[in-house]
Amino acid sequence: MKKFALIAFLPLAGCISFGAEPPPSLLTLTAAQALPAGETQSSARTATITIAVPAVPQALATTRVPVQSSDTDVAYIAKAQWVEQPARLFARLMSDTVAARTGRVVLSTAQSLSDPGARLSGELRNFGVDATRSEAVVTFEGSLIRVNGTIVEKRRFEARVPLATIEPNAAGIAINQAANQVAVEVADWVGR
Repeated sequence: MKKFALIAFLPLAGCISFGAEPPPSLLTLTAAQALPAGETQSSARTATITIAVPAVPQALATTRVPVQSSDTDVAYIAKAQWVEQPARLFARLMSDTVAARTGRVVLSTAQSLSDPGARLSGELRNFGVDATRSEAVVTFEGSLIRVNGTIVEKRRFEARVPLATIEPNAAGIAINQAANQVAVEVADWVGR
């Protein structure tokens, strides 16, 4: 009887899947401005800043690429996926850009325990495609506490890049461009 039960389930073995099929390639961000390899920075000679991974709404708490098709509808681009969640990618991009544009030493949260310097946190509100306007959109609402300060400065940054087609490669390129524009604006704000 056991043999018959095992044979009955064999045709199903080819139908069972333990996860979605991965896309042909994964998307990532590349900083347009970063420190050159081998350059040494020291907090003894320059100011420091701690950049936290931004908070995100639930639509961005995934590696999928969201498409806002109306004020209330969100879908995802088929076969488009980030290598990791957008908040971490964006925080790394901002760290590279802030270090390159301001000369500040960017610390991780763990490195900042003794002296965090300035502190930048915030919320990544949009990081995807606005189908109603055919644009990639990145919106970051930053909160900055300058060195030894108790005053919080807040500022919203947004970049929109035209998008001819809503498909993985084009969306990845346009979102990368928008994210770099926002990161430059954030770095200039931090550096003043």
